[in-house]
Amino acid sequence: MPKRPTPGLPTREQILDFITTSPTPAGKREIARAFGLSAQDKIALKALLKDMADEGLIDSAPGRAFHKLGGLPKVTVLRIADVDDGGNVWAVPEKWDAETPAPRLRVRERKNGALAVGDRVLARTEEAGNGWIAHPMKSLARGEELILGVLHEENGKLWLQGVEKKERREFQVSDAGGAKPGDLVLAEKAGRPPRITARVTEVLGDPFAPRSFSMIAIHKLGIPTAFAPEAIEEAHRVAAQPLGAIGDGGREDLRHLPIVAIDPADARDHDDAVWAAPDDDPANPGGWQAIVAIADVSFYVRPGNAIDKEARRRGNSVYFPDRVVPMLPEELSADICSLKEGVDRAALVCDLRIAANGTLSSWRFTRAVIRVVANIAYEDAQASIDAAREDDALLPILTPLWGCWKALSKARAARAPLDLDLPERRVMLDEKGRILSVAPRERLDAHMLIEDYMIAANVAAAKALETKKAPVMYRVHEPPSREKLVALKDYLKTFGVEFALGQVIRPGTFNHILEKIGEVDFRPQIMEQVLRTQTQAYYAPDNHGHFGLALGSYAHFTSPIRRYADLLVHRSLVDAYKLGDGGLTAGEAAAMEKIGQSISTLERRAMEAERDTIDRYVAAFLATRIGEVVDVRITGVASFGFFATVEGIGGDGLMPVRDIGREYFRYDEAGRRLVGEETGTEYASGMRLQLRLAESNPVSGALRFEMVEGGGRPAPEPRQTRVIKKRGRPANIRHQGKKR
Repeated sequence: MPKRPTPGLPTREQILDFITTSPTPAGKREIARAFGLSAQDKIALKALLKDMADEGLIDSAPGRAFHKLGGLPKVTVLRIADVDDGGNVWAVPEKWDAETPAPRLRVRERKNGALAVGDRVLARTEEAGNGWIAHPMKSLARGEELILGVLHEENGKLWLQGVEKKERREFQVSDAGGAKPGDLVLAEKAGRPPRITARVTEVLGDPFAPRSFSMIAIHKLGIPTAFAPEAIEEAHRVAAQPLGAIGDGGREDLRHLPIVAIDPADARDHDDAVWAAPDDDPANPGGWQAIVAIADVSFYVRPGNAIDKEARRRGNSVYFPDRVVPMLPEELSADICSLKEGVDRAALVCDLRIAANGTLSSWRFTRAVIRVVANIAYEDAQASIDAAREDDALLPILTPLWGCWKALSKARAARAPLDLDLPERRVMLDEKGRILSVAPRERLDAHMLIEDYMIAANVAAAKALETKKAPVMYRVHEPPSREKLVALKDYLKTFGVEFALGQVIRPGTFNHILEKIGEVDFRPQIMEQVLRTQTQAYYAPDNHGHFGLALGSYAHFTSPIRRYADLLVHRSLVDAYKLGDGGLTAGEAAAMEKIGQSISTLERRAMEAERDTIDRYVAAFLATRIGEVVDVRITGVASFGFFATVEGIGGDGLMPVRDIGREYFRYDEAGRRLVGEETGTEYASGMRLQLRLAESNPVSGALRFEMVEGGGRPAPEPRQTRVIKKRGRPANIRHQGKKR
């Protein structure tokens, strides 16, 4: 039974009214001052406030201020949750313990466009009518308060080691939260410098268990994995809706065409399917007709619905060796929108006429119903073409696809897009998630065939929307900057390769460099440096062309299951061609620039997550080979050492300069190499050599190497390094320590 207020104390109602209407945060001191309480009354007030908290009437905010339970503190930390089609910015409280749903606050930005989804701000809150307004006071660091790491015990104390390769510090754990040594945890920093500790907020489990490496990336980068209940319910509802009328103004019936979907053997969804045949139009001699059928996601995911909001929040699906984090609920992405063999599916179809030289003569877009006759793995499609067996039922379908592709290949060769044959690593797992192998993914003609059909459809989509003067979400890849070209020139010079800056730079310019050097040992390094010279592609409604593909107009149209940009292009086509419901709204058209910026950022997040996870799998695969001598190739050189990758597998590791040898090594910055001052021994990018694998950390994905000559000797004593700069010469690295 709660205590009754002491005479002279304000009532519960008076306190609630005061903290609700106070223009500043209201703590015990402010309440006492407002009601003129004596020292004795203040003791009673403390007890009353505790009673009110126990009764669920009020809650305390940071700084000991109070607010009405279910309401918001006057000043609190908010996280930006959404930017709507009208450019309005919405935020939610970073912490919310009430049983009622957290309120959404409309943010009044000081500078339009300054805040993005995921940003954190300290804000003053204001209740306005039936909603809330937030006035940002200060931007806060994004996610710096949480550390993802692994606990270990040393001298009876728990320590947290972060999973980041660059994180060298360890933090003593002040509150383990039930976690044990070896657990992967999320923790927040506590205390003040120089004594910063870690407090565990969530236990994620065993970091070395199968399928844990992708979860590390998911937690580290904040990739959403759960869909809102209303999105799941909506997916179930729309998946059951009929495809609508077929023929006579409805969907075009293409079920008679032997359309096939060619995908990776481990594909989890099927966006696209293709068909081709010789064109019987006399106006297109030697030409081809091709169909590129893409899942009609815009039919199911309408602008502004619950699924659409979730899709925009994700921006794209994220693919890991052991799982996929889909952009759409699985009932859509893996089922009703996936172009599966033998079932009717809604498709948005690009009908192409292709000339004998591979150029696009014409195109048409329509909604259709298709029935894929086969889902074929790349390897199986290639095997059918190579074997050319008469009893192969797929051969009559695949042969014209290859014939049309030969025409498309002519157009590709004529425009000379950037051609960098950099291998992609493929991690193979068994049914329990254990690593079977890590190897480069084989590059087949079948891969390039599908790639060229998709490029043709993407070009047609962009040009079709331009013709209709409709909004386009372009895939933009701008030419390299002069600064990067100068850096490339200096780099190539160290290999004796000349590169003129005065010429018009085209993709073929870089291809010519690779043709000129031929199959030399340092070819992979040149290709990687050419790749680093390129700008990063992005999405935008303004067209600046696609440099890498040597195309003037290019948009992503072929993967709406896994990319939000493609869904926007579909909606614009539906609207421009009057194909029914689900077209682009005026609000979306007005917000294309902001949406483009958002999905470009989310794409980079996905790429980082996928790359980091592959590195962890590779490190786990190599962890069984600690102490072995492995073949490596130097991929980068710095003043503190060089980085090398294990041949045929990948995984980058550091060979510290202090452990290379007994002599002093000078860093030649222009040549990006380390040079021994006594022997002239060089370590430069592109060199192949053998090193001993000294360390392989699956949690961080980091490797460390030792020189083979070191044998089983103990590690060298720590030696300090200082950089001596001499006029007219590169910086020298001097090791101060005992000579052995």
